[in-house]
Amino acid sequence: MTLKVMAKADGPIPLDVAFHVAPAQLLALVGHSGSGKTTLLRSIAGLWEPQTARVVVGGETWLDTDKGVNIPAYRRRVGMVFQNYALFPHMSAVQNVLVAMDRPDKAEARRVLDLVNLHDLADRRPAQLSGGQQQRVAVARALARRPQVLLLDEPFSAVDRATRENLYREIIALRAHLAMPVVLVTHDMNEAQLLADQIVLIDKGRVLRHGSTAEVMADPVALRAMGIRELATMLPAKIVAHDADGLTRLECAAGPLFLPLIDGNPGALVRVRILAHDVILSRARPEGLSAQNILAGTVARIVAGQGPAMLVHISIGQHEIIARITRRAADQMALSPGDQVHAILKSMSVARDHIAR
Repeated sequence: MTLKVMAKADGPIPLDVAFHVAPAQLLALVGHSGSGKTTLLRSIAGLWEPQTARVVVGGETWLDTDKGVNIPAYRRRVGMVFQNYALFPHMSAVQNVLVAMDRPDKAEARRVLDLVNLHDLADRRPAQLSGGQQQRVAVARALARRPQVLLLDEPFSAVDRATRENLYREIIALRAHLAMPVVLVTHDMNEAQLLADQIVLIDKGRVLRHGSTAEVMADPVALRAMGIRELATMLPAKIVAHDADGLTRLECAAGPLFLPLIDGNPGALVRVRILAHDVILSRARPEGLSAQNILAGTVARIVAGQGPAMLVHISIGQHEIIARITRRAADQMALSPGDQVHAILKSMSVARDHIAR
């Protein structure tokens, strides 16, 4: 059931976007606030009509402005998860799911809640659920419509980081059961990398880049144009000395660090930025390696993405360093939370962010 979208509009929300999503694929629309991401979702759902548009799901045309076709929203088989979840506060989780079904069936509603691991909480109202649990109810309600398309409008923005990462795992696991195309709206590039098969970068309603996740992430021009920075760890540090070989020696809670010569007197506080893809992990402390920054730590958690990349959070003292490694590397090291590892950083890959306050 392929989704094909083309939308153009002038005015306060300009649009000039086209994309298609194959069955069981997830496409992420990434852009800043006001870029037109949610407007595109609303166009697919039938809640807004661009000046020129075409929305086709499988062989069924939902919207074609040139031919005067516009299937009303209630007839479009769309499952939509809103940013604020939009649950009925006076209803239990299972009742929220039942209202979305054409033919309410409590056993089926509970089965859908099972898909999002909420079977035991089916009779609780939203106020009795955490933000992450409410989000999962919203996903279950969207799936209860037996949609041809699943639309996710910034569904993780209202929860804290730890809950968000748990929800990423839920969505990744849930996708194994989904046959329909999925469109995710987000401003978080790291979220898109973990979950999406395709990424569309949108700026002011125009497509800057569209391709596979790997293709988009390998395009530094497009990323810079969007103001997107790679996932990084920020660590507070203190300047210890400037060495004659052109390196500045720092001290942080995680241990000593060396980076290319920076301004500042010994004792000055700075903050350093370590890109996740520049962190190499090793079980044993390497010997005879040119890398001067080797920090020992413990695996705090692992977030596995849809593609070959994984995020490994390493606890070092009171801080965390995030490493982006391949699934193959993680498998070879058999990494699990609690394992002792060494984070290896080349001096040239550590950069000063700004003076700490």
